[in-house]
Amino acid sequence: MAAPAEPQAEFSIPLRPEGWTVEDVLALPEEQTSLQRLELVDGVLLMSPAPTSAHQRLLQKLQFTLVPALPDGTELLPGVNVRLGTQRLLIPDLVILNCPGIDTVAYTASDVLLAAEIVSPSTKIQDRILKRALYAEALIPYYLLVQPGEPIAATLFELQGDEYEPIAKSEHGELRLTRPFEATVRL
Repeated sequence: MAAPAEPQAEFSIPLRPEGWTVEDVLALPEEQTSLQRLELVDGVLLMSPAPTSAHQRLLQKLQFTLVPALPDGTELLPGVNVRLGTQRLLIPDLVILNCPGIDTVAYTASDVLLAAEIVSPSTKIQDRILKRALYAEALIPYYLLVQPGEPIAATLFELQGDEYEPIAKSEHGELRLTRPFEATVRL
């Protein structure tokens, strides 16, 4: 009688007792990481599931609203890698870049004018606290935090000194921006 086959792990990440680097994460095969959002904070991997369809619909709504308002010299991209040093790599839900047309696997923090996160049940602590602090430390000028629900709420933060301060909050399903450019986001 043959021994039962060992179940194969669908997602296997090698151990790195010394910690991970951005280069290590970017070198992982895409087929291993395609169903996970894989980020890096101080050498430690953070994994979260792929976004839900409701999350993606909200992301699409933000994109459709913001793209026509973008000033020259900027570009909006969803879900790209942003390098914050050698041991930090985050994937904001969307970024507005100040270097349009650049093709790369990871943008640097200095390329990012605005990072946006849509809060998900699995990432609410990271989005509200951790990522906000990391983006501020990386000197990203603006941070947009969107909270799904009824009603959807959004707050735009501007870097003032070494912390973000709220400069615009949604009211009645709309977020009106005057900085870094003028736009009305209908949530």
